[in-house]
Amino acid sequence: MATTNKPESETTVKDLLARVDKEDISFIRLWFTDILGQLKSFAVGKNELEGALTEGMGFDGSSITGFNRIEESDMIAMPDRDTFEVLPWRPSEKGVARMFCDVLVPGGEPYEGDPRYVMRRALARAQEMGFDHFYLGPELEYFYFRSDELNGGSPQVLDKGGYFDLTTLDAGSDLRRDTVLALEAMGIDVEYTHHEVGPSQHEIDMRFADGLRMADNAMTYRIVVKEIAMKYGVYATFMPKPLFGENGSGMHVHQSLFSGTSNAFFDADDEYHLSPVAKSFIAGQLRHAREISALFAQWVNSYKRLVLGYEAPVYIAWSPGNRSAAIRVPAKRGRSTRIELRTPDPTANPYLALACMLEAGLNGIKSGAKPPEPVNRNIYDLTEEESGELGITSLPHDLTHAIDALEADSVVREALGEHIFSEYVRLKRGEWAEYNEQVHRWELDQYMDRY
Repeated sequence: MATTNKPESETTVKDLLARVDKEDISFIRLWFTDILGQLKSFAVGKNELEGALTEGMGFDGSSITGFNRIEESDMIAMPDRDTFEVLPWRPSEKGVARMFCDVLVPGGEPYEGDPRYVMRRALARAQEMGFDHFYLGPELEYFYFRSDELNGGSPQVLDKGGYFDLTTLDAGSDLRRDTVLALEAMGIDVEYTHHEVGPSQHEIDMRFADGLRMADNAMTYRIVVKEIAMKYGVYATFMPKPLFGENGSGMHVHQSLFSGTSNAFFDADDEYHLSPVAKSFIAGQLRHAREISALFAQWVNSYKRLVLGYEAPVYIAWSPGNRSAAIRVPAKRGRSTRIELRTPDPTANPYLALACMLEAGLNGIKSGAKPPEPVNRNIYDLTEEESGELGITSLPHDLTHAIDALEADSVVREALGEHIFSEYVRLKRGEWAEYNEQVHRWELDQYMDRY
């Protein structure tokens, strides 16, 4: 079985070296991620680029979170030539470019701990089932703050604007504009941008792209937002819940499968214009929603967003249009038919989270799973008894319960591979233990002067 989903690059080494000379590029940053989605990078000079493109660049993997131990630490970063883009926030003279890398082991085989390989493997499985494209359109929300220095207080917002505000209340207009220009300069198309619900909260929506490219784009988006904010002397964060009493930041993910040029989710004769493939895909994601929540909401803080009262989709249900459900089906049909998973947040490792969303959906298709009836009522207004009658369950309410669910799921284990699966669980168990050992401000305020 093909496992890498790695087609031949469309960009030749010769073409790339010519572009480097033409655009006066002196340094090339090689990007990859650890298993938690932290961007890693090292740079090579233009004179070293040809060797890097043909043989890869060696590095010590033992210092990367979730990678191999020191006695098995030799890794190779192999640049993906089709991801070469110039960094627009760096000087144009003797400029800097970047390429994403696939991580290999000595001998040239894919490294099982590389998140990008997990995404390639999931896409290869989709292709074996007849789906040539997994199109994605994630919507990543974020906040701007005056500084990351808290000095014992709360983060200081730039504005008090609200959803879609276009007034002096929105202090982020110029930041969003320059961010869009930077994204477009790096080949990432943007559909629209706006102020979000929370004060100083924003969203820039990238145009949909195929699976691996969109995972790369999501990583690029996060660093571009932060770099442009820094130029303005402010701080951008994708932290899911940075402000008490305000909406958190989500990453609603629009998804569709295509066979050739045909949208496999569309059926003109169905009541909802959804094909059996679409319904089974929905059923698969609902069936595994609790199990993959540790990937799309991977931090302790993630579960402070996934609470009632702040428009967060905590209920495992689906609906054509209802935003209180975990999965909704936007109104457009035909080639634009898609489903929207609303539970993820923007700190997820996109390679792992998007790959496991795909694997969960494919599992639903393979098993012929049927989704429950759609819920067309506001789930937030239902009583516990009414929710039970409709078969609606909820996501884990904290990280440790999410990890418990993850550990019990064989589909997720297979999707991640044994190395990433076991390392991920180990790291998250450690995070939860460290969090529980802390004494938090709330505890001091509640108990210090009472007892």
